[in-house]
Amino acid sequence: KRAKLNPKHYGGFTTVWFNTGTLCNIECDGCYIESGPLNDRLQYIKYADVVTYLDEIEFRQSDFRTETIALTGGEPCMNPDIIPIMTTILARGFKLLLLTNAMQPMQNKAVWNAIKALTSAYGDKMIIRVSIDHYSQIGHEAVRGSKAWAPMIKGLQMLSELNQTKGHAFQLDIAGHKPFEENHALDTANELEYRENYKTLFAAEGIDVPADRSDRLVLFPKMDASREVPEITTSCWNILNKKPNDLMCSSEPTIVHRKGAKTAEVTACTLIPYDEQFKTGITLSKAWLATISLNHPMCATCMLSGVSCSG
Repeated sequence: KRAKLNPKHYGGFTTVWFNTGTLCNIECDGCYIESGPLNDRLQYIKYADVVTYLDEIEFRQSDFRTETIALTGGEPCMNPDIIPIMTTILARGFKLLLLTNAMQPMQNKAVWNAIKALTSAYGDKMIIRVSIDHYSQIGHEAVRGSKAWAPMIKGLQMLSELNQTKGHAFQLDIAGHKPFEENHALDTANELEYRENYKTLFAAEGIDVPADRSDRLVLFPKMDASREVPEITTSCWNILNKKPNDLMCSSEPTIVHRKGAKTAEVTACTLIPYDEQFKTGITLSKAWLATISLNHPMCATCMLSGVSCSG
C-alpha cells in the first residue's frame, strides 16, 4: 500500500518556501530543477504574491506555526523583487533562509547594499546558504561550469567579511554533496574526509563556517529523478524507522508560479515543482488539508537520506 501523508497532522508549516523563479546565471550539471539562463518554467515570484501568502500565514499562524520563510530558485538574487521580498519577510518577524550561489547576482550593487542593510537590522534572523558542489575548484566547476569558482569564492569572502564588521551577524552556511559510490549508495566512510577537505578550504579562504557541523555544512544526497528507486509503502515507516514528520513535505510546502499559470500555487516540496500531481492548492490553507502520495523518485531519496532542504 502506497505511503501517503497529510500535513495537517504533523506539527505545522514550520518552513514555507518560495521558489523565486528558475532563471539562473549558470547552468549546473544535474540540477534537479534544471535551472539556467533559459529556463523560465517557473516565473519570477512577485512581491504581491509573497505578501498574499505572508498574510495567510499570519492569519493561520495558530495552525501553521511558521517560523522560517525560505527563498530558493534558480538564483533568488536575480528576481527583480528580491529586495522588497527579503525586507518584508524580516520586517514581519520571520526568519529568512536565502539560498544563493553567491556569484554576480548577489554581488550586484543594489542587492549587496540591501544584504548589508538587512544584516544591520535583522542579522540574527538571517541564514544565507551558499552552494559549493565540491571542495576543489576542479570538482566544483565540473558541476557548475568553467569560471564558476572564483566568483563564488569572492562572494563567500564578501559574506564572511560582512559578518565580521556588523554587530548582528547572520548565519553563513554551505551546501555541498555527500560522497557517493559508483552504485549511488551513500559512501559514509568518506563523509568525514569530505568535511575535513571543506574545513581546509574554509581556512585557506577565510570563510567562517564550522565544517564539522552538519547543520552548517549541509551535505545533500544525489538528486536524480531518472534513477530507479523503490516505491515508498506504508511498511517502509517501520522498516526504515521513519515517521511522516521526518519528511519535509509534512511541514515545508513550496510556493511556485508556473509559466502561463494565472496565479502562484502551492506544491508539496522544493524538489518536485513541475509535476502537477504534487500541486496541493492555490492557498496554504488548501495545501494544509491535501493528501500527498509518496510516489515520486525524489520521495524515496528524501525518505532514505533524511535530509531536509531547510537543513
